[in-house]
Amino acid sequence: MIQSSIIYERRKGRMKDQVQKEIDNIRPNLQADGGDVELIDVSEDGIVTVKLLGACHGCPMSQMTLKMGIERRLKSIIPEVKEVVSV
Repeated sequence: MIQSSIIYERRKGRMKDQVQKEIDNIRPNLQADGGDVELIDVSEDGIVTVKLLGACHGCPMSQMTLKMGIERRLKSIIPEVKEVVSV
């Protein structure tokens, strides 16, 4: 039980590092329009939680940015990502 928990935490840590790296690559595009994104969490079932900041927060196009931009890119690079949601 403890061994599987350790393996899970390592796998989650690697995935979170990969997601953070890709978010860092996406960030300049958002910042160019006055927005930003912050990684909040990556769950064991592949749900990535982010927080949209700046001009992205409350923007009418934020859901399109989230799903067609951030989610699409993360899923294409990290197959374990199932969905990206915003808080």
